[in-house]
Amino acid sequence: MSAHCQLTGAKPGFGNNISHSHRRTSRRFDPNIQRKRYWLPSEGRHVRLILSARAIKTVDTIGVEAAVARIRARGVKV
Repeated sequence: MSAHCQLTGAKPGFGNNISHSHRRTSRRFDPNIQRKRYWLPSEGRHVRLILSARAIKTVDTIGVEAAVARIRARGVKV
């Protein structure tokens, strides 16, 4: 599963690990991606979304219908 949020578009960030001796090696900062299943009343079915923790809070605020509309507006198939 790729570390990519369907709602916010959050992707991994890249940076460096810096050791005590100040040597740098590359690392990856992954978003907190979760798989969440929601009931979509308008279609009478469940949808499984891959969301970041921040996006789950957004869905709780705006509702699943509005969230799915935003995801589809981004061109992602639900």
